[in-house]
Amino acid sequence: MASIREVPTGMSRFERIGAHTHIKGLGLDENGKAVKIKDGMVGQEKAREAAGLVVQMIKEGKLSGKCIILAGPPGTGKTAIAVAISKELGPNVPFIQMSGSEIYSTEKKKTEILIEAIRKCIGVEIHEMRKVYEGEVTNIDIITAPHPYNPYQKIPESVRITLKTTDEEKTIEAGASIAQQIIAQGISEGHVIQIDADTGRVASLGLSLESKKGKMYDVDTSRKVPRPSGKVLKEKEFVYMMTLADLDELNAKSRSGGFFSLLFGGSESKEIDTEVRMMVDQQVKEWVDQGKAFIHPGVLFIDDSHLLDLEAFSFLGRAMESELVPIIILATNRGIATIRGTDIKSPLGFPIDLIDRAVIIATQPYDRESIREILKIRAVEEKIEIENDALEKLTEVGEKSSLRYAVQLLSLAAQNAKRLKREKVKIEDVERVNALFMDINEAAEYLRKHEEKLLTH
Repeated sequence: MASIREVPTGMSRFERIGAHTHIKGLGLDENGKAVKIKDGMVGQEKAREAAGLVVQMIKEGKLSGKCIILAGPPGTGKTAIAVAISKELGPNVPFIQMSGSEIYSTEKKKTEILIEAIRKCIGVEIHEMRKVYEGEVTNIDIITAPHPYNPYQKIPESVRITLKTTDEEKTIEAGASIAQQIIAQGISEGHVIQIDADTGRVASLGLSLESKKGKMYDVDTSRKVPRPSGKVLKEKEFVYMMTLADLDELNAKSRSGGFFSLLFGGSESKEIDTEVRMMVDQQVKEWVDQGKAFIHPGVLFIDDSHLLDLEAFSFLGRAMESELVPIIILATNRGIATIRGTDIKSPLGFPIDLIDRAVIIATQPYDRESIREILKIRAVEEKIEIENDALEKLTEVGEKSSLRYAVQLLSLAAQNAKRLKREKVKIEDVERVNALFMDINEAAEYLRKHEEKLLTH
């Protein structure tokens, strides 16, 4: 007898609490004004309202050829605003986050990494009408024949299937490839299947609720679905969500050939040819003109973008002028800085011509009230119960040092309380972890104090 056990309904699932999992949007009201605390956002009202106007322009298709620059001190919510912008644009909008340092790879050119990231941010919603045979299998007869090289072995030669819907019943005959798929998927009477009339691809949708098997077995691994309605042979719309990068890769694989790929099944080049991308772009434009596809421009967020060099900035400037381009958001915490790879000093470490075609949103350091509210939100997100005096102590630490350091201490204090078998974080927990760890100011003071004893390279 099989070993079966009931799974409790409250079974825990894997959860990963990230730094910005609590962000649900920009937190604006119907007039575009920032609410002090809303959608996981706290403070930064001016920056959020500016981002709201940008989102409105993006939705109306009026931000073409521009990028957004988020500039402000470290820990002032630049990444949070970028995430909120993508959330406001919709659930199907691709959001790619990368650091400026990621373009420096030994395997690919900088421009290749950037163009891949850009094309991963452009979603293509493909709608396709296909003829399919769909219905509940009421009878199945697989015809076998002797193997051409081994007469003692039988192989499927063809299959005869009777499919039934609520309105019609039809028997069809199909070749060896469809018979092999049916055997491989374990399809039998009672299953609801789809057979693509053009490609012969077979898909099992599950067991029919009206079939004997669907009514008989209470415990079954198959999903139960209703018997399809309409005719057996019908046209159905299929929707696929892909990105330009996915289409590039599919086309590159179909075009790749030669001795190397035949032997090893791989492509001779690690980079995709420009001709392939041009063909993909042309194909997507034709689909859009025919109403078969819709484009969803996403968000490419490059943090620490002062680490990009002049070549990368030049490429981004040219990319922004193309037809298929996502919303590019650059974030930096630099003031007047040298453009990487040159001796030119410039605001934010960016070329002047790029700054001219960008909209710049500034973020400000958080005040005491905002720090307290953000810590409360993080406590709820991480399922931490904290007493008021402990929260005030953390707020004081955040005001004195930084919000990021205070958020780190919150998690550490919760761990300390857990080890002492306490359900709530007390002020003693915060004081203990604050004494055990150093913030940036304390670390700098420590290094100055012991400078002579520390090694220099």
